[in-house]
Formats: sequence, C-alpha cells, structure tokens
Amino acid sequence: MIHHIVMFKFKEEIDANTRNCTFNDFKSAIENLPRQLPFIKKIKVGYNCNPSEKWDICLYSEFLTLEDVNAYSIHPLHQQAATIIRPYICDRACTDYEG
Repeated sequence: MIHHIVMFKFKEEIDANTRNCTFNDFKSAIENLPRQLPFIKKIKVGYNCNPSEKWDICLYSEFLTLEDVNAYSIHPLHQQAATIIRPYICDRACTDYEG
C-alpha cells in the first residue's frame, strides 16, 4: 500500500471566508474522486485545527501502487479538483511512503 500525503499552506492575504469556501469545495471534489477513479483506495482532506503549525490543509490517500499515485496525479479529474485550491496556496509539501 502506498500512502500519499499532501499538505497545503494558504497565502497570508487570503481571508477566512475564502479559505473556508475553498477548503470545502476542494474537500468535496477530492473526496468524490474514488467514485470515478477506483484505483484510489482511500482519500480524506482535513483542515488543520492547530494554529501553531505551518500547514493549513492535509490530504491523505491510499493506493495499491506508486503507478496508481502517478495515474491519479495526472488524471484530468484530479487536475480539475486541484484548480480549486491552486490560486490560493503559497506552499505545498508531498510524501509517498510504502507500508
């Protein structure tokens, strides 16, 4: 199993209402993907509740293989979901690990 974790940081100038709306739209779009992309075994998006930490949003997902992660990353449905958040973030971190 491959665990794919992505964290996002909002730009400082993004107001709270825009952050909340963007998060909710992104979460909905991403969490609906497994219905259309069966190689996604699990996917969840959460908003950081600890203001002392750097990252605002965390995406956690599971795939059987790294090839499935790569297929997900370039898939048009994933790319469409990513357009929801892309204009509002200043930083992103990602890791994939097997376990």
